[in-house]
Amino acid sequence: MKTVSLSGSLRENVGKKDAKKHRKEFKVPCVMYGGKEQIHFVAEEKVLMKVMHTPIAYIFNLNVGGQEYSTIVQDVQYHPVTDRMLHVDFMQIIPEKQVTIGVPIKIIGTAPGVLRGGRLIKKMRKLIIKALVQDLPDDLTVSIDGLEIGDSVKVSDMKFENVSFLDPASSVIVGVRTARAVVEEVVPGAEGAAAATAAAAPAEGAKKAEAPKK
Repeated sequence: MKTVSLSGSLRENVGKKDAKKHRKEFKVPCVMYGGKEQIHFVAEEKVLMKVMHTPIAYIFNLNVGGQEYSTIVQDVQYHPVTDRMLHVDFMQIIPEKQVTIGVPIKIIGTAPGVLRGGRLIKKMRKLIIKALVQDLPDDLTVSIDGLEIGDSVKVSDMKFENVSFLDPASSVIVGVRTARAVVEEVVPGAEGAAAATAAAAPAEGAKKAEAPKK
């Protein structure tokens, strides 16, 4: 998994008032769990935004108070209106312990069902996995080369060495569906033609039956 360096400054005070002051200075309050104690710090908002607003999952080499830590992001809180970053939770990585993280999905190949008029539906962008840090992949590759119309790839189909998948096994990652627009255009037309033919037959019969009366 890719790594990125991040520097932070220890917070002297912890509280809503202090956090508000840091946000006005375009700094994001953060906390790191997983070690002997929680570490509260702030990081530059513009630096965090560059790496948070990407589909890539990173390992952060975090430098706080002159100490180096290997971490991953566990949670990010955003403002509901401005979408500014409010708070970030980091988890310290312990080499012998597994970590839980969301890893992006990478779709490869061409589905035969799409070439036959089907529509590719992507249901999930990331999967939650659990593994040792040395086994964490950059992304999770999903091939759609064998998908016909009606087929799908589910979480239960994913097989990666030394990786456990935590999403429900029945969850669909990607699939190929029938293009409804095509069906709706063709089927009603066929039914209408059949109905018109059926209606015409009795009418013609009725005319033949009435002819002798003249």
